[in-house]
Amino acid sequence: MKLKGTVHKYGNHINTDVIIPARYLSLSEGSDLARHCMEDIDAEFVKRVKPGDIIVAAVNFGCGSSREHAPLAIKASGISCVIAESFARIFFRNGINIGLPLLESAEAVKGTKSGDVLEVELETGEIKNLTTGETYHAAPYPPFLLDIISAGGLIEYTKRRLEKKK
Repeated sequence: MKLKGTVHKYGNHINTDVIIPARYLSLSEGSDLARHCMEDIDAEFVKRVKPGDIIVAAVNFGCGSSREHAPLAIKASGISCVIAESFARIFFRNGINIGLPLLESAEAVKGTKSGDVLEVELETGEIKNLTTGETYHAAPYPPFLLDIISAGGLIEYTKRRLEKKK
């Protein structure tokens, strides 16, 4: 699975409260959440983001509360994947569960800036910076996680598996 998009870069410890502020937790539809994604840390994010874009951040992305709203808001905003040096454990699991690819690559974080265009190959973990010509690496996704991502998340993946058994 190949992804390509423009980088929106952030720093350390981006918590779920700035990804989707608590005042919007009564919303449950992805499109509603997407309108408020990142607004407390980057008020212009929703105006700039385009389908396929990529968030790049430093350490501990998605820390804070374990709300599923945060990865859902990111995915619904059009972000195709998030690359960080590290992720909060529960955020990582929630991201996979909804079909949002998350990659850990300190070298990609160090080598990119906002506005760069990246091409990401989930099967190999290769991240190409099309702006600078540099290539970075992340751990490739194993086939079973690629299947979950490709299905759009764990629920759709499970539905498909159950249908095959009928």
